[in-house]
Amino acid sequence: MQATDKIYVAGHRGMVGSAVCRALHQAGYNNVVTRTSSELDLRNQNAVANFFETVKPDYVFLAAAKVGGIVANNTYRAEFIHDNLCIQNNIIHQSYLNQVKKLMFFGSSCIYPKLAPQPLKEEYLLTGLLETTNEPYAIAKIAGIKMCEAYRDQYGCNFISVMPTNLYGINDNYHPQNSHVLPALIRKFHVAKISGAKYVELWGTGKPLREFLFADDLADAALYLMLNYNEKPFVNIGVGEDLSILDLAILIKDIIGFDGELTFDSSKPDGTMRKLMDVSYLHSLGWKHRITLKEGISLAYKDFLEKK
Repeated sequence: MQATDKIYVAGHRGMVGSAVCRALHQAGYNNVVTRTSSELDLRNQNAVANFFETVKPDYVFLAAAKVGGIVANNTYRAEFIHDNLCIQNNIIHQSYLNQVKKLMFFGSSCIYPKLAPQPLKEEYLLTGLLETTNEPYAIAKIAGIKMCEAYRDQYGCNFISVMPTNLYGINDNYHPQNSHVLPALIRKFHVAKISGAKYVELWGTGKPLREFLFADDLADAALYLMLNYNEKPFVNIGVGEDLSILDLAILIKDIIGFDGELTFDSSKPDGTMRKLMDVSYLHSLGWKHRITLKEGISLAYKDFLEKK
């Protein structure tokens, strides 16, 4: 990938896409092409076809997706499978038709079976049933992986897939209902601190274990793999360590400076009890994360304060 190559980042205003854009610019890639959803509806087959035929990107980072937390995934099940399938199908197919040199598809750790052994190895895909609450989203992401593999097999396309663990960071979604657990907790503890609340209520039991990767570390890994990896198997991207939601809440509580108590609403779902990625394959390829969880949450909270 040369500095002058035309690089299309789909989903550039999201957390992942904006991090990829930052990584590209920092590495000297300045011919980055972006379109907002109002400029280009990626669900629209004809619109995406016209875009690719006109722009002719050399490389594509497919970070566009309809995303959300447990409640959003479980509430908007039809939208999550329909919109994501449309986005993926359109971009991957048009990348083939317009001879894109290389495409990277961003999946999600939710592709793995709910009861898969831990940590999650790449070969565990399709070995069991999925977590019910986000099954439509997971099936769409699995379809994206398999589509990249199929276009590689049939047409020789250099399309690769990466599976990030739970992400957080700059430009995250802090919506009270539709956000993921880490940004949701940042918002909760900040509001509690400002309002002088005596406690913050956590969803579920606090026992599930989760792994968290700062989005700029993901972007660094994505750029590294775009430059150095050309194989069919998808690659997990994570840190290889996890902690309980309770311990995460305590860490965020301390960073934000909330002095109250923690309570639990056990009527809310826990989701999968553990979701740790095996990143030994990624490490063998020569990349490892750099930003610690404490450092990353501090950076995310600073971004939250600037944008709220």
